[in-house]
Amino acid sequence: MERIAIASDHAGFEYKEKIKLFLFSLGFEANDFGSFSTESVDYPDYAHLVADIISKGKFKRGILICGTGIGMCITANKHVGIRAAVCESTESAKFGRMHNDANILCIGARITPWGRVEDIIKVFLNTKFEGGRHEKRIKKI
Repeated sequence: MERIAIASDHAGFEYKEKIKLFLFSLGFEANDFGSFSTESVDYPDYAHLVADIISKGKFKRGILICGTGIGMCITANKHVGIRAAVCESTESAKFGRMHNDANILCIGARITPWGRVEDIIKVFLNTKFEGGRHEKRIKKI
């Protein structure tokens, strides 16, 4: 069972709790790195934690949730080997994986309706990196 590192700030807490259950239903294990309530916290603390764990190879992929997904994404992408992508549609999740080999999915709980989140996660987790011409581009990052 693949383990997925997951974290959120206060704005993403409720989505994070739902996503953990959804991941389990898909056959994944969600390892929760916080936050653990809707009490206000600083999103960079959680983005750095998950990105560092993935950067060191302890996990292959992660999901980060905040209000827009943008703050988590910016922070995570500061780490070597991280290719975080904010995805608000299944198309962005598909191409984020196929062309960019994204290894962290960032979701905006205030932006993306829950009904769309499940489909985005399924596409992100089930889409393979195409390699080829995209491999050369990834190496330039």
